[in-house]
Amino acid sequence: MTEPKRSAGLLLFRHTGHGVEVLLGHMGGPYFAKKDAGAWSVPKGEYEPGETAWEAARREFQEELGVAPPDGEAIDLGEVRQSNGKIVTVWAIEADLDPGATDPGTFTMEWPPRSGRIQEFPELDRVAWLGPDRAREVIVKAQAAFLDRLAEHTD
Repeated sequence: MTEPKRSAGLLLFRHTGHGVEVLLGHMGGPYFAKKDAGAWSVPKGEYEPGETAWEAARREFQEELGVAPPDGEAIDLGEVRQSNGKIVTVWAIEADLDPGATDPGTFTMEWPPRSGRIQEFPELDRVAWLGPDRAREVIVKAQAAFLDRLAEHTD
């Protein structure tokens, strides 16, 4: 049996006059272009044995958003298993970040399928601060557990 893929990320949060908001990214590429629900994610990415989840979370934040990960107290939000079997580990950090200052990394894939054409797409095509209700509506289903765990720390 093969080991499940592992991914790690950082969930930024901030306190506003309207309560806590979290920074999520809308996944780029053609599969998510017209989707909203289930198409937003904690900035994260896969890592291999030999790299710690914490190192990967910070590296992936930089790769996905094009800005250095913030320093600050990291709250361990644990891990979840997504429907695709991937295990995702996330830490939350209180920080403010201008979504307009991000410069997401890119990936390439054949598109349209079986066309032989390789196209480049942003890892995240939008980055936004969302309140808990809106975040829950659009985040990858398994990752909603991170919102619950963060609420336990910020209430």
